[in-house]
Amino acid sequence: MIRIFLIGYMGAGKTTLGKALAREMNLPFVDLDWYIEERFHRSIRELFAERGEDAFRQLERNMLHEVGEFEDLIISTGGGTPCFFDNIDYMNRCGQTVFLEVHPDILFRRLRVATRQRPILQGKSEEELREFIRQALQQRLPYYEQARYRFDAGQLESRHQIAESVKGVRELLGV
Repeated sequence: MIRIFLIGYMGAGKTTLGKALAREMNLPFVDLDWYIEERFHRSIRELFAERGEDAFRQLERNMLHEVGEFEDLIISTGGGTPCFFDNIDYMNRCGQTVFLEVHPDILFRRLRVATRQRPILQGKSEEELREFIRQALQQRLPYYEQARYRFDAGQLESRHQIAESVKGVRELLGV
């Protein structure tokens, strides 16, 4: 039975690498945010606005436990998922956890072009965005570092780099 959780900050490449890894291993891929949106017929942003962060995080935890029961799959979590409740402990207990580590400068470069799709980043100047990423990483790192494995996901810009990263993750996990 294979159950791999990819964790890390937004823009780390969890979905990009997760889809490619799942394709290579012939396994289903579940993006937890997409799963939640599909189940509740609402965007993450709408759920956050309607329910507030505490209720959203409880819902996220419940959905994590639901997909955590599935077998033979790759799961990409939301950037904050490991940081609430017992989520990181749960993922470590029921699967292999991989922290996709990315230098803040690379995250900045990736997220700078995605500010429209990510409401939390909208309206931030480049300096504000850099500081936001730095502070958020500092807060979340203690949770991310509890993952069983760490993988440098800074090289996901081309098909070749993605393929090499998939190969690296497989070697890291022995799968």
